[in-house]
Amino acid sequence: MDIKIDMSDKHEEPSITIHAKEWTEELEAIVKWLKGPRRKRLVGEMNGQSIVIQPDEIDYVQADGRKVMAVLSGRSVELKMKLYEVEEILDENQFTRFSKSVIGNLDQIKHFELFFNGNLCITFKSGNKEYVSRKYVKTMKEKLTTGG
Repeated sequence: MDIKIDMSDKHEEPSITIHAKEWTEELEAIVKWLKGPRRKRLVGEMNGQSIVIQPDEIDYVQADGRKVMAVLSGRSVELKMKLYEVEEILDENQFTRFSKSVIGNLDQIKHFELFFNGNLCITFKSGNKEYVSRKYVKTMKEKLTTGG
């Protein structure tokens, strides 16, 4: 991909033009990121207090019944959002689906092992563990090796 930046007083505001032979998933991700929300933090609740969470601190986000929990090193914080809403906010190059009910932070993975049934057991830097279902293993491995 070729990137050119033209800095000049003649430009009133930033604009982006994409030249491509065909529409690709990479282009779709770039456009989605450019148009997407710029939220840097999430707010959750723990022990009756509102807690500010940096996405980088999150190991994974899990839906359990009607509750959505952000699991961090040594604690879980309830988010007052639906899992799909959290997924839309988080950086898709850093976070990916592990299962229908879990979104994991790729940057917090320490190591993983393949189980006989095709699932992966992920161990995070914090020591937390979570599983990736077979359906999401290929996508997760691609994101790990290509950065998104």
